[in-house]
Amino acid sequence: MVNAPATSESPLVAPASAERRERARADMAASGLLGAPKLHPFGDLHALQHLSARAARGVRATFEALLRTEARAWAEPLEVVRLADYRAGRVEQLTAWIPLGMDGQPMLGVLDGALLLSLLDLFFGGAGDVASPLPREFSPAADALAERLGAGLAQALETAWEPLGRVGFSVGRCESNPALIGGIDAEDAVIVTRFGVARGDAKPVFVDILYPVAALKPHATELTGKVVAKPAEPDTRWQTSLTRAAMTVRLPVRSVLAEPMVSLARLMDLKPGDVIPIHFADDVPVMVGGSLLGTGTVGTSNGRAAIRLSKLEGLPQ
Repeated sequence: MVNAPATSESPLVAPASAERRERARADMAASGLLGAPKLHPFGDLHALQHLSARAARGVRATFEALLRTEARAWAEPLEVVRLADYRAGRVEQLTAWIPLGMDGQPMLGVLDGALLLSLLDLFFGGAGDVASPLPREFSPAADALAERLGAGLAQALETAWEPLGRVGFSVGRCESNPALIGGIDAEDAVIVTRFGVARGDAKPVFVDILYPVAALKPHATELTGKVVAKPAEPDTRWQTSLTRAAMTVRLPVRSVLAEPMVSLARLMDLKPGDVIPIHFADDVPVMVGGSLLGTGTVGTSNGRAAIRLSKLEGLPQ
């Protein structure tokens, strides 16, 4: 993998020239040659790519908190390489290597030193400028900011992995020399997840998360299966508002006191003043719309005709 050369310009304010970073693929493609040993047992990596797309939301939130402005974030296609090849693909310049943990298994977060220093300048109220040449080591303030950024990445990963299960992610002390980071050998195969972040018309910046294949093997069954999003938690406020709105709906209530039967001849002979006798039972039906609500007794209330409900259909008496 090849990073853009360091310049005195801020990586966060330069005009956009390309949405995605160029990668050197000649050496990496060798692992896919016919007869070459496979670097991982996880098939087409669709499940992990899906998790990376979910994690991009948390990565965006982490950078927005540091940039103090809205940004866009996305997950680039995954690559599988050996750690030594990945390190060789980065140019000789200051790089922040942030140790991460996945249920105790080591992994890495990687970003350009120029990006970290630019974020540090923005954090303290600057314009994101970076001095040239870059320093050889990070200051304590830069180390602290890298740890804060790593904590945000760990939280984004933990949230993204929830559909597969509870996985705990942690963050360690940032190092500028990858040789000082233990737990991952240079010959270990790693799955590289690259996240791009851009604000406005600025050139995108990138941060990599490296999963060692060994750390993912306990999750091989989940990663080779279908990823199903976790159902969203019910929104109690929305449910309450919907219930209140439903309770204000007005429905017609009616009752049929009697339905006398007369012959057609009698009906044809009716004239004003004629009386049709009716008889109704002690209980009359009470209807709501086209459904039977229950039965009740006819009477009066406050000088008006009324029905006292004596039975509700489908409810205990």
